[in-house]
Amino acid sequence: MTLTADVRVDRGTFSLDVSLTATPGQVLGVIGPNGAGKTTLLRALAGLTPLTGGRIELDGQRLDSRPVEERKVGVVFQDYLLFPHLSALENVAYGLRVRGVRRASARATAREWLDRFGLADHAGKRPGGLSGGQAQRVALARALAIDPDLLLLDEPLSALDAGTRLRLRTDLRTHLTSYGGPSLVITHDPIEAMILADRLVVLEGGRIVQEGSAADVTRRPATDYVARLVGLNLYRGEAADGRVTLAEGGVFTVAESGLQGPVHVAVRPSEIALYRSEPTAGSPRNTWHGRIVGVEAWGDRIRVAVEGAPNALVDLTPDAVADLDLAAGHSVWLTAKASAITAYPA
Repeated sequence: MTLTADVRVDRGTFSLDVSLTATPGQVLGVIGPNGAGKTTLLRALAGLTPLTGGRIELDGQRLDSRPVEERKVGVVFQDYLLFPHLSALENVAYGLRVRGVRRASARATAREWLDRFGLADHAGKRPGGLSGGQAQRVALARALAIDPDLLLLDEPLSALDAGTRLRLRTDLRTHLTSYGGPSLVITHDPIEAMILADRLVVLEGGRIVQEGSAADVTRRPATDYVARLVGLNLYRGEAADGRVTLAEGGVFTVAESGLQGPVHVAVRPSEIALYRSEPTAGSPRNTWHGRIVGVEAWGDRIRVAVEGAPNALVDLTPDAVADLDLAAGHSVWLTAKASAITAYPA
């Protein structure tokens, strides 16, 4: 079934106004900062938060007008919400029992799903006796056991430790791909979103600010949040004749000579070179002056924050930082080749 949703929720101090579509078998990843409306969107699609306006349809049939118990929507909550007094088997069978399936039949179906997830030997365990990864798979099995028309997952891996989360990402992607219906995954982790989702939707302030494939969103971020998420410097400006006059000061020469008018400019921190004195050798097309305002570890690199026209984040090796004797307050020069700068219409 195809999901077509026009979701409007007004909570006084916050309003959500989102329109989206997910086709059969498609995994839609929803990302955004805290307070963007991600969980409100999921709860509205599940029927747990009433709509103020709009409609939700599956293959043209209204979903939002049905009571929650009559909607075939599978939900995996952030903390899984497994019933602590029920075994894994009874947790998976619960949704079927609520829908009127006889106990024996519901248990038989639940056993099939537990076996499919490699949990047959844990059927009799209660949630307290399961590992985080096992509990996550029980929650997903419970959501899928009802043969849902729509599958919703709210931060499905966030309750796991880093090692378990890494192992289960690919496993979860396999299960989502085999599901066959439209599914929506909320996450704050860009890597998780890119692994799990076929298409990304970025929410900010209750509105969609960007959507597209993971490659499109990460290559051409439309907002500062997305740029920070994928580790890019993002600027806005006006393009003319191969040059971009930046809104926050400075001018960049870019390789895209045909651009005109409002544009975004993205530069990877690793593509910016940093010097203690003005460089005179080489052929960088863009050179500007700045002052270091921060130096911090960033994975196996050191990220240097520079205030200038424009401001910039620069990634260097620890050896380079030591050789240049970099510290907050130091004056520096920055360069970036035109070929390292990506410019695209705003």
